[in-house]
Amino acid sequence: MRITIVGCGSIGRTLAMAADRMEEVKRIYLIDIKKEKAEKLATQLNKAIVVESVEDELYHCDLVVEAATQEAAKDVLLKTSSRGVDIMLTSVGALVEDDFRATVFDKAKNCDARIYIPSGPMFGMDGLRAAASDELDTVEMVLTAGDASFVDIDVSNIKERKVLFSGSAREAVKKFPKNINIAATVSLQGIGFDKTKVTIVLDPEAKTNRFDLIVEGKFGKSECTTSNVYSPESPYNSYLSSLSTISALERIIRNEWAGI
Repeated sequence: MRITIVGCGSIGRTLAMAADRMEEVKRIYLIDIKKEKAEKLATQLNKAIVVESVEDELYHCDLVVEAATQEAAKDVLLKTSSRGVDIMLTSVGALVEDDFRATVFDKAKNCDARIYIPSGPMFGMDGLRAAASDELDTVEMVLTAGDASFVDIDVSNIKERKVLFSGSAREAVKKFPKNINIAATVSLQGIGFDKTKVTIVLDPEAKTNRFDLIVEGKFGKSECTTSNVYSPESPYNSYLSSLSTISALERIIRNEWAGI
């Protein structure tokens, strides 16, 4: 397998290091808006080379992994889906606009491209997906995190626990694009962007990124809490987000779908 990783931040770097150790991965193409980041990472790997754009090796690539931003994800999604190349998406908030999402999904279906979305920083995606096969009444997600986690807004003057946001997943994904991509994943698995409720809490004393997922429906009720350590390289990313991309790549390679 040959993979292209777009974005060499904490998630892209962790995945690249793991992929470099996988026997099935023969080549890793690296792309970053800051080329020096990709070049530095490539020197630490055995199978990696730096390329200028996704198109450079698209026809030689089996899987593109987006680990950058929502804007980058939109661009890459259109290029891969229309050319029949599989993609793993981490900036899931790129799919928040209904028309764009429909276009990408239609292109992928017509061109036989797969769009993989890892479970991200939160447990419970498998149960939510199963429960959504019948009627769901409510889906609510609460993120509680420390001040270092928030890069989209200035929270330096907030010294006590405070609710920063309460509203729909659609609003949350747009307002906090680097913090709450998981809300997009929850929305896609459950009852949509407008019906999914999201609360974001700043807790200056927090030592983890805590996610609470509460789901009620015909299946019953579920309350799932995940407390993640921060990524060593990026405090606004949970380490579990990186691990979920490694797990997803391993499953793709093995063509193994336990828990679907």
